[in-house]
Amino acid sequence: MVYVSGHLPLMAGRSLVKGKVGLTILPTLVANLGSLDRIGRVVKLMGLVNCPTDFVQHPHVINGCSELFAEVWGADHGVGVRSAFGAGSLPLGVAVEIEAVFELA
Repeated sequence: MVYVSGHLPLMAGRSLVKGKVGLTILPTLVANLGSLDRIGRVVKLMGLVNCPTDFVQHPHVINGCSELFAEVWGADHGVGVRSAFGAGSLPLGVAVEIEAVFELA
């Protein structure tokens, strides 16, 4: 199993993306495992969305990550269980924070 802690969205130059979702989990996996081919399946995603109290579409925001992982590893292995939560604020003002659990191939 591979547990990836909460990731904040970062640009290539390592500056924070505020207001948009970034792709930082995939580079973390490659840096630590050498290849995305080492992933057997996505087990779980947990996403926090920086939003006001009346926002109720949290799952729609985290769907973007689920859809991307389904494209990378296929529908059978790229989709795991998912939780989506709203938060009044997130570290450093980012829009979203995602953590994931993967099973190794």
